[in-house]
Amino acid sequence: MAAALLFIVSPNAATGTSGGTLDGTVPAAASAINHTVTFVNATGRKIWVGSQVNADGSKNFGSLPILEAGQSATITIPETSAPGHWRGKFFARMGCTGVPGSTFHCQLGDCGVYDDHCAPNTSEQPVSLAEFNFDSADGLAPWYNVSYVNAFSVPITITPTGVTGTGGGCATMGCADNLLPKCPAANLTRWADGTPMLCTNPNRDAKTPYSDMIATNCPKAYGWSKQDQEPGNQVMQQCSRCTGFTVTFHRGA
Repeated sequence: MAAALLFIVSPNAATGTSGGTLDGTVPAAASAINHTVTFVNATGRKIWVGSQVNADGSKNFGSLPILEAGQSATITIPETSAPGHWRGKFFARMGCTGVPGSTFHCQLGDCGVYDDHCAPNTSEQPVSLAEFNFDSADGLAPWYNVSYVNAFSVPITITPTGVTGTGGGCATMGCADNLLPKCPAANLTRWADGTPMLCTNPNRDAKTPYSDMIATNCPKAYGWSKQDQEPGNQVMQQCSRCTGFTVTFHRGA
């Protein structure tokens, strides 16, 4: 997960956002709410939503949606419960087969043997990620971004919902374009039928032809881990004026 998303608490970070107080401190949240996240499956395939959380007390979900093509579902983020924040990521698992709790596994985004959540103490295989920092004590939160730092599997967009008032932030992040046809040949993995499945970053901590491809075609998504330190980058966003988000998984793998 891009480090800036997880630990950023100041508008002074290289994110292109503005706000805060004159002394640089983060304003307290006016009223803490539990935001919602609606997942939309526009991939053309069945997906099993997965999630992972930071090792900071954030509580992972024990049940997440399984969506046929064209379906959507909404969850509520437990950010006002202890520890008062939720920092983590969501992703689309695809090509899944087997018996849940026993032999269940996925060809993309595999994170254990359960069909409705990721197994504890497991990490997902490299895929496209929707990342969030919900923090009831941070008046600028939530923070959000799309990350293709590890790999690109499907296009993701994150759009705030229920936005009120005026001010900066609250832009849609990510892109709806399928970047698999633009993947450097050495980084491309294919499904059994020969169609493109996954474009993997060969080095998440350095600029590569992969990260250049992401930056050129989807500037509002991370293509490598330090992209938020580049002047003029557009990879991070915050929206304190929304009640939730729509995460759309578009057609790709």
